[in-house]
Amino acid sequence: MQQNDHSNISLLKEIAELLNEETEIQAMLQGALRKFLAGTNFETGWVFFINKKGRHELIAHENLPQALKHNNCHFLEKGGCWCVSRYRNNELKKASNIIECQRIESANAAELEGDGGITHHATVPLQSGQERFGLLNVATPNTVSFSDDELALLESVAFQMGSAIKRILLTKQEQQMALVEERNRLARDLHDSVNQLLFSVTLTSRAGIEMAEQPEMKETFKEIQNLTQEALTEMRALIWQLRPKGLESGLMEAIKGYAEMLGLNLSVNVSGVLQLPSRVEETLFRITQEALNNVRKHSGVKDAEIFVIITQSDVLLVIKDEGRGFQVDSLVKLPSIGLQSMRDRAKALGGKVDWVSNIGRGTEILIRLPY
Repeated sequence: MQQNDHSNISLLKEIAELLNEETEIQAMLQGALRKFLAGTNFETGWVFFINKKGRHELIAHENLPQALKHNNCHFLEKGGCWCVSRYRNNELKKASNIIECQRIESANAAELEGDGGITHHATVPLQSGQERFGLLNVATPNTVSFSDDELALLESVAFQMGSAIKRILLTKQEQQMALVEERNRLARDLHDSVNQLLFSVTLTSRAGIEMAEQPEMKETFKEIQNLTQEALTEMRALIWQLRPKGLESGLMEAIKGYAEMLGLNLSVNVSGVLQLPSRVEETLFRITQEALNNVRKHSGVKDAEIFVIITQSDVLLVIKDEGRGFQVDSLVKLPSIGLQSMRDRAKALGGKVDWVSNIGRGTEILIRLPY
C-alpha cells in the first residue's frame, strides 16, 4: 500500500468531514469505514464496540468475505480472539498487526466458500482521551502484516472515529439533561396548577355534601368528589412519570414509592446485586410504572408482586397480579398504547417485554434488558 502524504491528508480530511455530520454512531462508523476502505488498499474492515464488562458487539462492517458474513457474521460475533482479549486487559495501546486471529481461522476452517484470501488483520483501539469504546479492524487479501506507515494511517482514522463517538455521546447526554429539565418544569407546573385546582374541587365537593339537604344533591356532590379524587390520583401518577422521586435511593425504593402512591400492596423479591446503569434503571422504572398503572386500572385487585433476577449480562423483572387478566391474540394489534410503549422502551435498549394473561387468571409481565 503506497499512499503518499498528500493523498493521506486528503483522505483524512474527507473522513473528518464525514464524522462531523449529524448522524448516529452506527451510521457514522459505517460511512467512515466505507470511505476509508475506498481511499486505501485495505479491502475489508469491521468495528467492535466493547463495554466495561468486556462484552463485544459488531457495530459496523464493510466488504466482508462470505466466510466472515456467514450466518449473520457468526464468527465475528461469537468466541474469543487476541485483539479483544488484549483490549480487555488494557494491553492494546496502538495499531498492531495480528499474527493469529481465531475468528478468521475458525471461519476459514469451516471450509465455507469465499474466504476472500483474508488470513490476518490489523487492529487499533477506538478511544478519546482515556475513554475507550472498542476496536477498528482492517484486512487485505493475502496480506500477513502491514507497514508502519499503514498502521500510522490506521491510527489517525481511529483517533478521528473515537473523537466523533465521544462528541455524539456528549450531545446525547446534553439532550438527555435538557429533556430531564423540561420534564421537571412540566411536573412543577402540573403540581402547582392543575393538581391544586383538583384538590380545591375535592374540598368544595366535600363541603357541598355536608351542606346539601336534598339526597339527589348530596349524591351529585359525592360523584363529583369521587371523580375528582380519581383525577387527582391520575395527576399524581403523571407527575411521578415526569419526575420520578426515589430513584436516587435506588430502583426498588422508587418502585415501592410509586406503588404506594397508587394504593397498591407490592411484594418485592430481588435475586442478585442490583447495580445497573442509570439508563437501564430508568427504563425499568418507566416500564414498571406502566405495568402498575394497568394493575390499578384494570386488574380489579390491589396486590401485586415483583421479581428481579440479576445475571452477569441481563436483568429480568417480572410483574405479576392475580386479577381479571385479559386475552391477547398475537396476530393482532396490541390492546393498549401502554403495552406497546413498554415494548418500545425495552427494544430501545436491546431488550424485550412479553406478557402472559388469561381471563380470570391474572397477568404476568416479563421484562428482560441487557446491561
